[in-house]
Amino acid sequence: MRILKTIFNMVCCCQGLTMDLQKVLTEYLAQKGLKNTSQRKIILQEFLDQASHLSTEELYLKVRSKHPGIGYATVHRTLKLFAECGIAVERNFGDGQGRFELIHGDEHHDHLICNRCGMIIEFENPQIEKLQEQVADLHNFVIENHRLELYGLCSECVGK
Repeated sequence: MRILKTIFNMVCCCQGLTMDLQKVLTEYLAQKGLKNTSQRKIILQEFLDQASHLSTEELYLKVRSKHPGIGYATVHRTLKLFAECGIAVERNFGDGQGRFELIHGDEHHDHLICNRCGMIIEFENPQIEKLQEQVADLHNFVIENHRLELYGLCSECVGK
């Protein structure tokens, strides 16, 4: 019973997040005088259904498999709109492609990036965050934002 309640709470939370992000997008589009088309709604839902850092190409392939009428340019422009309105952030992990990541409010995380297969692992470490604050204090520096990306080989690629 407890597991069912946890799953129910997770689904409700996700549905609430989806509704909130749809509202953010709708309000942003209205401010810009743009329409909230069914294609944009489909792309947003597909983007939210993914748990990874997606390139335009990757999201386009996922969208196209269910909705072949939605083109690459539409997906690309829509991802740019997501970044403009604060739903997503575009990141470059050194592979020459912009990748889009859902913004999780004030939550912060860092990344491990595999140089061989491209796997991206998100992690949080309070000790690293505290050390960064100590270094900034030592130099009388106020951190406004930061990004930590560690490049190397994932556990699967180390053995190859």
